[in-house]
Amino acid sequence: MAHYNCLNCPGYCCSYPIIALTKRDIERLGKHFKLAFATAKKRFTREGHGHKYLMRRKGDKHFGRICQFFDTKERRCTIYKARPAACRDYPGNNCRCGYYDFLMHERRVQDDDTFVAVTNHKD
Repeated sequence: MAHYNCLNCPGYCCSYPIIALTKRDIERLGKHFKLAFATAKKRFTREGHGHKYLMRRKGDKHFGRICQFFDTKERRCTIYKARPAACRDYPGNNCRCGYYDFLMHERRVQDDDTFVAVTNHKD
């Protein structure tokens, strides 16, 4: 029941402060990069917010911080085929992406079918 096209988004869900990973996600990333589990775990995850594995993040001019695997120039995932379960399942069954609804509203208000709203986060 997807009502949106993620290619129209600057990566809002990739900027979430908590992208929880499973052991299987780390194994998938390790296989993708030809790394052992321990190496992938160390390189790609951190602990926090009650989670054993959280995705590491990097700086982003629009959202402040974003998933380490997000291409901040092209505004898309660089590990799409190996992406974590949370990303594969987003936004969930019978749900809509809140950013997409916001984006469509802004495009109507701006009368511009190409408008992309971003936060222009300042550090």
